[in-house]
Amino acid sequence: MLINEQTKIAALLKHHPDALETIVAIAPDFKKLRNPILRKLMAGRTSIAMASKIGGVKPEDFFTALAPLGFETEGKIVEETSLPISQPKPEYLQNLPKEKLVDFDVRAMLASGNDPLREIQQKVKALQTGEVLLIVNNFEPVPLIKLLEKQGFQTYVNFVNRETIETYFYKIPNQDIGDTHQENVFPAEPETEETGDWDLLLQEFQGKLLEIDVRHLEMPMPMMTILESLETLPEDQALFVNHKKVPVFLLTELKDRNFDYRIKEVTEGEVYLLIFKNRD
Repeated sequence: MLINEQTKIAALLKHHPDALETIVAIAPDFKKLRNPILRKLMAGRTSIAMASKIGGVKPEDFFTALAPLGFETEGKIVEETSLPISQPKPEYLQNLPKEKLVDFDVRAMLASGNDPLREIQQKVKALQTGEVLLIVNNFEPVPLIKLLEKQGFQTYVNFVNRETIETYFYKIPNQDIGDTHQENVFPAEPETEETGDWDLLLQEFQGKLLEIDVRHLEMPMPMMTILESLETLPEDQALFVNHKKVPVFLLTELKDRNFDYRIKEVTEGEVYLLIFKNRD
C-alpha cells in the first residue's frame, strides 16, 4: 500500500492486521486506538500528519515503523490541508477596540487536565454589552458555541492553524440578557442525588447496557465519544458511562436530542451516568 501524510489511520488498520500494534508502539498516546469505540470514532478522521502532532512524533516515524509491514511511502510529502477555511470576519470584529476584547487562552488548562468551564462562565457573566470574549483553543468548542448562541450571542471561528483556533463570542446589544438573568447563561448544576429509581433502571436495562469509560480521555473526547455511542444505541437499550465529573454541556445536548439520564456520584473523580431515550 502506498501511503503519505494524508493517509488516514483507518486505511492503515484496514490494510494490515498488525498495523494497530505497530502504530501503538510509535507513541504512548496511540494506545487509545486499542479502544474499539475510540478507534471507530477517530481513525477514519485522523491522517498520519494529524496523528503525528497528537503523538509528538514525525510522519517519518510512521513511515519507518510501517515499512516492514509492506507499506511504501510516496516520495512527495504533502502539507496538511484539511483545516477548515475561516469565513470573513464579521463587521463587529473588524473595528473592535482592544479594550472591548476579553482574551482567554484555555490550551494550557486543558493540557494540564483542568476544565476551563468555570472560568469561562465567570468571564461570560462579567461580559459587558458590546464586548467580545475570545476563547483560544486547539479545537472548535461546538457545545459552547451552541449554548451561547441560544443565549443571544453571535459567534465567529477563526482557524489559525492546527494548534490555534480562535472563537469569538459577541454579546448582541439589542439582546442583552441582563444581570438578572446571567445565572442562566450556563446550565445550572444538575441534581446528582439519586432519584430513587437508579437501581430500578439498572435492573430494567440488565442485559441491554452499553458501557463505556471516558475518564482517561482528553476534552472534548468524552462528550464526542458519548454522543457517537448514542447515535447507534438501540431504542430499548441504555448507555452506562463512567465519567470523572458531571458533564454539564453534555446534559444540555442530551435534552436537545430527546435523551433522559440519571447521574450517580460515586466518589470524587468518578461519576456514573445512565442515558436512555426519553419516555415522555
